[in-house]
Amino acid sequence: MRIYGLKSCDTCRKALKSLEGAVLVDIRADGVPDDVMARALTQFGEKLLNRRSTTWRGLSEAERQGTPGALIAAHPAVMKRPLIEAGGQLFLGWDKDVQAALLR
Repeated sequence: MRIYGLKSCDTCRKALKSLEGAVLVDIRADGVPDDVMARALTQFGEKLLNRRSTTWRGLSEAERQGTPGALIAAHPAVMKRPLIEAGGQLFLGWDKDVQAALLR
């Protein structure tokens, strides 16, 4: 199981602590593999952007018009976190539904 997020993100750390054997992949340092990002964009689309983040608020209107994939490639911290890859499936965030699916 892989958790794509930021090592400084509290939510990512909570998910990592709860998911035994999971590995955190820091998206600033290592990025998200192209195949995983393509699947995430197909599955989540615009939901992959964290429009409440400090990074998002710092973007100009022109920058915000980019595609989710281009925005995340240029500004990794604008991605909603964590993106969890488990058993061939992708999960976004760390809400009760995701926890219920992964903490069985």
